[in-house]
Amino acid sequence: MFSSNLSSRRRIVINGDDFGFSSGVNQAIIQAHSEGVLTSTSLMITGDAVTEAIFSARAHPQLAVGLHLVLVCGEAVLPPDQIPHLVDSRGNFSNSATIAGLRYQFHQATHEELRREIRAQLEKFRATGLPLSHVDGHLHMHVHPVVLRILVDLAQEFDIKVIRLPAEELKINLKLDRHRLLTKLVWALVFGGLRRYGEGLLKSRSIYFADRVYGLLQTGSMTEEYLLGLIPQIKGDLVEIYSHPAVMTAGELLNGLPGAGEAELTALLSRQVLMLLNTSGFELINYDQIKEKIAL
Repeated sequence: MFSSNLSSRRRIVINGDDFGFSSGVNQAIIQAHSEGVLTSTSLMITGDAVTEAIFSARAHPQLAVGLHLVLVCGEAVLPPDQIPHLVDSRGNFSNSATIAGLRYQFHQATHEELRREIRAQLEKFRATGLPLSHVDGHLHMHVHPVVLRILVDLAQEFDIKVIRLPAEELKINLKLDRHRLLTKLVWALVFGGLRRYGEGLLKSRSIYFADRVYGLLQTGSMTEEYLLGLIPQIKGDLVEIYSHPAVMTAGELLNGLPGAGEAELTALLSRQVLMLLNTSGFELINYDQIKEKIAL
């Protein structure tokens, strides 16, 4: 974990996932950064609008950019003949996180191919010239034990200092929103175990992670109302909140349910959310700024 004795104020990273997925996502992330509380984003290096995203990131140097590793529901960097056990003939990963996760765990042939593809995505990110703030993953496939071990093995070569490990309190979430109860119970159990595994692995290699990371249990519904209920209950000293802001654009695919991206953008632009973060003792920051302060 990061040291929490840097000052009396707590620190919070507000991240927008799926940067590069579409122009509508890019627009929302830049607006939330320029006009709202968003401090950080995670880039899908094979997204349809990745070139636009990279250009926008260069124009907004205070926006920290990490890699949003894609190993499910997306396109690979490497051609299909180099990773035939990971993708179909068009170079697309499975659209099922469950099927992909089981395959990566139990099919030995996928392990070396995963290493090749993860390296390729890191290399393509490095080629952008953007500093690598952190690494996380689409549908959290980066915390899969096989994938996480590969990331840790590559950490020194690619200067990976921070990896997201989801960690949020089920009790708090259900007090605020009991929708999708069964799904939340399952996810809390599964990702709780993955968090515990990840903590030990990352600590052993001096890779850092936040005390609390919110967004998994409320994915697609990180609304203004939810954040206003959540923020006063957060106990961690270094916290990440992530969401998926987007603007619906004609002809583009959505990265969530209709209207969800706009609702999450509204939350990130909310003056009430900003004021509550301040009154709750949080300093808005990104992982690059934290790394500078503690000289990682």
